Amino acid sequence: QVQLVESGGGLVQPGGSLRLSCQASGSIFSIHAMGWYRQAPGKERELVATMIYDYSTHYADSVKGRFTISRDNAKNTVYLQMNNLKPEDTAVYYCNCRGVNTPVGYYDMDFWGKGTLVTVSS
Repeated sequence: QVQLVESGGGLVQPGGSLRLSCQASGSIFSIHAMGWYRQAPGKERELVATMIYDYSTHYADSVKGRFTISRDNAKNTVYLQMNNLKPEDTAVYYCNCRGVNTPVGYYDMDFWGKGTLVTVSS
């Protein structure tokens, strides 16, 4: 079983920065894609950024130039550095893993963390 634990959310003023972390635990050989989604009140969950095992990345247009995703494959950990935060970035941020290679097989499915709240407000 794969479990994801996020950390790093909180309250920040507009223009400020936060760094989210997410570590996947369990018997894991490798993870194909690791990334972050977010869900604001009254809105659907949306992709923020994702990184493939080969370190290629994809960002939502709304965060390009402000957010940076990175990962440590040895630690099965993904990070999201968020700079120049805006009130519209307020949301619950969810860690996502897709395609997990384990000793008992390859899980071609999504795993989700429980989410961490980011609030951008003055």
